[in-house]
Amino acid sequence: MDYFQFYNISESFLLDEKVLKNTYYKLSREYHPDFHANEPEEKQQEILQLSTQNTNAYRTLSDADLRMQYILKQHGLLEEGGKNELPGDFLMEMMEINEELMELEFDFDADKFHEISEKTIGLTAQLDNDILPVLQRYPELHGITKEEALAEVKTYYLKKKYLLRIQETLSKFATRS
Repeated sequence: MDYFQFYNISESFLLDEKVLKNTYYKLSREYHPDFHANEPEEKQQEILQLSTQNTNAYRTLSDADLRMQYILKQHGLLEEGGKNELPGDFLMEMMEINEELMELEFDFDADKFHEISEKTIGLTAQLDNDILPVLQRYPELHGITKEEALAEVKTYYLKKKYLLRIQETLSKFATRS
């Protein structure tokens, strides 16, 4: 059973955190192994599995990035070694940033570092801003299909992962600036 079904909530990229947490605590009490210690071994194993599923579901659904990754995987859009292509213009822009980062590696320049940092922050903010309407309306979409929305979210997710790797590289330079 998928995590959304397990929690009896609709699949969504944006969840009500309070509802999610309350459901987690309710199921934690219901499936706590100590409350089923006198049950037959088979029932105890079932409760243990449900308790584990509750913990895994909460960990995944309470983290926006993990939730997005989970939804995309549930729809078969993020397979390991699968088609995770990014638009060419985005890749060209990232290649330019990576080249600038390599230059910083050999010849650090604090002003250039700050310029790249600001550019990366701006790109991330624009990316978040552009996808927000799709995330807010999902799965009740108007004007685009669920598949088109999921494709947009997948592209967003992959771009964001790429930008996070650049930000990690930038953080290594932070001590120099």
